[in-house]
Amino acid sequence: MYKEMFDLTGKVAIVTGGSRGIGEAIAMALAEFGAKVVLSSRKLEGLNAVKEKVEAAGGEAICIPAHMGKPESLKEIVDGTLEKYGTIDILVNNAATNPAFGPMIETEARAVDKVLEVNVIGPLLLAQSAWRLWMQDHGGVIVNVVSTGGIRPAPFIGIYNVSKAALAHMTRQLALELAPAVRVNAIAPGLVKTDMSRVLYESGEAALAARHPMKRLGVPADIAGLALFLASDISSWMTGEVIAVEGGMSL
Repeated sequence: MYKEMFDLTGKVAIVTGGSRGIGEAIAMALAEFGAKVVLSSRKLEGLNAVKEKVEAAGGEAICIPAHMGKPESLKEIVDGTLEKYGTIDILVNNAATNPAFGPMIETEARAVDKVLEVNVIGPLLLAQSAWRLWMQDHGGVIVNVVSTGGIRPAPFIGIYNVSKAALAHMTRQLALELAPAVRVNAIAPGLVKTDMSRVLYESGEAALAARHPMKRLGVPADIAGLALFLASDISSWMTGEVIAVEGGMSL
């Protein structure tokens, strides 16, 4: 019974930011459990590399390059998915950007606009399109990837944290508005070893790991397992939740 509830056979999942890191791990996990995966990010080369990995593992994937900060680009993701597969069952809003490191009080307006366009407006527009064109009538699941920085403040990445706080609240708002047809939940990773976060850990990984009760930093697979749980029927009575995966740092 429970094994079947994890089964995603016949489902179609869009994963943004799917060319590396957490997005790649989520795409691989969903594909392993039967979902057909639509990979999206800005660069086709990275997407093709993940597509090859999915196919080598026996799964199916297509690539649709897009920029999360451009509405016309987001439309191509939804239109391309429906043209290829005729359904959108799972939307994983994972893509994010953070061009501004340092005190938020010194962040330039142009950087603020870019972060909010990609990290907040993009996921909202994708959710709206998926809802209007498919999920409203057929149901579905949305999983947003936020951050523990969206739950409590942290140094160096202030405007990024603000954007993730907005996405966390958007998760709850959409969960309220779209139920019962669509479930909307979020994952809030702590410090996970990815290219994007490298600047935060590369000069002091051992010391940072020692501060975690689990004595290590996260890796993308730590996040992918929870995404699989939230995307599958095993979590069918969960919506509006923001779940931290952080190695115990909040204890």
